Amino acid sequence: MESTFTYAFPAIRGIQAQREYFVSMCPMRILSRIFVFNEEEDIPPELRAQRVLNRGRLPEMVRYLLDNPTSYVFSAISASIDGPVRFEPLTEKGEGRRMGTLHVPMDARFIINDGQHRRAAIEQAIKEHPDLGDETIAVVFFMDRGMSRSQQMFADLNRHAVRASSSIGVLYDQRDQSADIVRRMVLKAPVFKGLIEMERATLALRSRKLFTLSSVYRATNSLLRDLPGAVEDHLALATAFWMEVGSQFPEWDEVREGSLAAQDVRTEFLHSHGVVLQAIGRAGNALLHQDSRTWKSRLKALRKLDWSRKNPYWEGRVMIGGRVSKAEANVILTVSAIKGAIGLPLSAEEKRLEDNIASSRTSSARQGKHGR
Repeated sequence: MESTFTYAFPAIRGIQAQREYFVSMCPMRILSRIFVFNEEEDIPPELRAQRVLNRGRLPEMVRYLLDNPTSYVFSAISASIDGPVRFEPLTEKGEGRRMGTLHVPMDARFIINDGQHRRAAIEQAIKEHPDLGDETIAVVFFMDRGMSRSQQMFADLNRHAVRASSSIGVLYDQRDQSADIVRRMVLKAPVFKGLIEMERATLALRSRKLFTLSSVYRATNSLLRDLPGAVEDHLALATAFWMEVGSQFPEWDEVREGSLAAQDVRTEFLHSHGVVLQAIGRAGNALLHQDSRTWKSRLKALRKLDWSRKNPYWEGRVMIGGRVSKAEANVILTVSAIKGAIGLPLSAEEKRLEDNIASSRTSSARQGKHGR
């Protein structure tokens, strides 16, 4: 027997996998009232239709909504309805059959299959900005077929979701001033001309590029951290810095000119790898804070370092077991090497890691000596 009291959603009816589903626009303020999310973490995963809510993701999503009230974009929420529904079409014939009102009993249970973090973020954002409650979000309603079906829907909805690469995120992000600086810089600065992979976050083995946009972004953020100046000042400074850095590595020019393959440079040298680029940015930041006048001449010391991957000095610093490591400790150890070359003092953390690597190498040398 249908409940006397129902929710009435304006909806469009569709068919997928020979089953009806409905698309509606729901006011944001009702999301927390009708959509159930079981937050009991002690329930075994096999008895839940969803993953446990990761509250660590919410502050960033809430801030996004509040900071961009006229330009935010949230995709549709997908939910299952556990209860009998009735669709009342506008007309019985023609296209009007697809549009109408979906009646859902108030005692029916709604389960979010995809979008629980969006729902939770919206709920929090409305507390700070009540007007958001009047705006709408698309909701796709499926008919519930039990726990196994809900679990399968969650798996299907998330299986083919592919997160955009960090590089294309930088390329397309119009809100981030740092992204704007890096985009403009790599498109105009000769040092990066033709050397930047703009879409992917990693380089294919035979790629003709030396750097990814995301690695230049991270390195430039490190370079400009806490430096005074407006956007245009930072753009000019970053461009000048990387132009000077590039002039210390002739291999970059040779790749740009076509006389040397990018693959060979990445294979034989370390100075084009993201971890080194980021370390150069961090060391450059310290240099600019200490010496805003003669920093260019001090960067010439970069040329004197042996950046060959065969140089045993880099093992345990940039590389672990012959493979480049992106771990934070390896970035710091690379910063220490660069600071030493350009005459900058080390921080307490850098000194500690330097002591650790020196101790480790001494221990390895002793073991090797006794083993002979």
